[in-house]
Amino acid sequence: MSILSAKHPTSPHMRIDYATVEPELISSLRQLTRDLAKTALPPGLRALVELRVSQINHCSYCIQVHRSEARHHGEEPTRIEQLSEWRTSKLFTPREQAALAWAEALTNGETIHKDEKEYQELHTHFSEPEIVSLGLSVSLANFWNRMAGGFRK
Repeated sequence: MSILSAKHPTSPHMRIDYATVEPELISSLRQLTRDLAKTALPPGLRALVELRVSQINHCSYCIQVHRSEARHHGEEPTRIEQLSEWRTSKLFTPREQAALAWAEALTNGETIHKDEKEYQELHTHFSEPEIVSLGLSVSLANFWNRMAGGFRK
């Protein structure tokens, strides 16, 4: 099941079904998330980045969603398993490492304004449109993590 699905089963522990309370807004945000597929960022990399953001935010629902998306886009199980150790794993390319470092910098509120090293490294591996797409992907993943976590999805 994707985070973009129009209907989600309500968990017995879910606080409020936000998609029912604000259907138009949630629908617009889901469409924005779907529109990321139209950007220059490869879907497999986007899934890895969104999975890493969800790991950082400890959003079990989103971890399941993005793990499934990563597999759907051809990610190897070993790479998915080692994602939280990407800095020391030899399975990730310098381009992927730059994207993951940027995702972590944007997700961590304490480092978001101290991310110059990560930002400069992006320019070695990504075009400006890809960097913007990456920033949007990270930001929307953080949004969905906070909604799912806060409302106990």
